[in-house]
Amino acid sequence: MTEKEKMLGGFNYNSRDPELLSMYTKARKLLQRYNQLEAMDGEEAQEILTHLLGYKGESVWVNAPFFCDYGENVSIGAHTFINTNCIFLDNNKITIGKNGLIAPFVQIYTAGHPLKASERSAKTGGNTGSYITFTKPVTIGDNVWIGGNTVIMPGVNIGDNTTIGAGSVVTKDMPANVLAFGNPCKVIKTL
Repeated sequence: MTEKEKMLGGFNYNSRDPELLSMYTKARKLLQRYNQLEAMDGEEAQEILTHLLGYKGESVWVNAPFFCDYGENVSIGAHTFINTNCIFLDNNKITIGKNGLIAPFVQIYTAGHPLKASERSAKTGGNTGSYITFTKPVTIGDNVWIGGNTVIMPGVNIGDNTTIGAGSVVTKDMPANVLAFGNPCKVIKTL
């Protein structure tokens, strides 16, 4: 099993693997171009997003600056708007449905590490610069609004038509058709 297969399978993997570093470098180059575009250069922006993302639906808009690890693990449905300064750590799949609204400074994480410090470091062959990493995918349904400065943790699923209030830390699944917010995020009411 390759390190990429381990990563996407949720197993511990080596993030310094040459294939993963190549994917990371490709994404960095595309993001650098993307984040330096003039505001009205929509055609080039769409072309870069097509090369960066695993899937981009019709009329997806991503405001710069935007940051991700690999890009190819991100899928964004049609007519979704991603506002400025979002960070998608796509070490596993991040799937966002259609007609979504993602506010500024939203962070979506798919990677995690062991809680005990003694278990985090991969001290193999004298290499203390590597850490044990595992991943879980994140799925966000259709017509979801994620408020600004929200953090979505690995493995979370957010149902269709849900609104997550600004500043939330989403640590567990949220059902469809609810308003949820807080730290940790919890359902406030059905919509």
